Amino acid sequence: MKQALLLTAILSSAPVLAHNDNHISFSSDNCQIEFQNNVAITPTEVAITTANSQRLTIDADGQTFINGQQVDISEQQQRALTHYADTLRVELPKVAEMATDAVDLAEVALNEVAIAFDLNGLEKLSSMLEEINQEVHATFYQQGSFVMGEQAFNDFSENFENQFEERIEKAVKSAMFESIGSLLVTIGSEMNNSNGNMQAFEQRMENMGKQIEEKVSAQAEHLEQQAESMCDNFAHIAEQETALSHAIPALSSYSLMRVTAQ
Repeated sequence: MKQALLLTAILSSAPVLAHNDNHISFSSDNCQIEFQNNVAITPTEVAITTANSQRLTIDADGQTFINGQQVDISEQQQRALTHYADTLRVELPKVAEMATDAVDLAEVALNEVAIAFDLNGLEKLSSMLEEINQEVHATFYQQGSFVMGEQAFNDFSENFENQFEERIEKAVKSAMFESIGSLLVTIGSEMNNSNGNMQAFEQRMENMGKQIEEKVSAQAEHLEQQAESMCDNFAHIAEQETALSHAIPALSSYSLMRVTAQ
């Protein structure tokens, strides 16, 4: 039961990002966005690359280039492209922030479990969560750029996603083994407080679980609200891209966001 509690504490965050062989998607109750193409962002430029290696670059002044050739645009279009690039700089890194916030939430949940059951063997779990945070950072921040797209997520999937459950389970088992002594003492104390009544003991365990859930749920709800807001902001980016594509048809194949459902 305690191992299940630990696993639940780590894995309870609802996913807002999904990755399959073809697309990356972001979803919430009110929006669903599909991410396409690849983007690299620095303070001085935004570069979008398509699957067939065509490249759009927008510099800090809104000057726009396709495969190194400058695109002829009006001043109004230049301002719109500058605004678009600035929006990407602000909004896209929130994906990485969401991922690390979810890992931080898992650590909060683990700490609550450790306090409740007087566990002392969770150092490896904490270290593993720190490693996950480092992997998230390395996925999105490469060679001075924030990167996002199929290649980044493929790398992330190969290096982390497929091993996640195995890593969690191994670390939990190790923590439980190292904490078995203190855990038995805690269980014995709780049973003694219940006067040997198993029903009362089970109720105390259930109440303890609810207390942990209550302490974590507020932060989990905040994380969910962030996800909703992020998805809405991505929908606005999709609207920007549609308007830009209509005004400048050469940009039509470089959109990053596509609304797939409402």
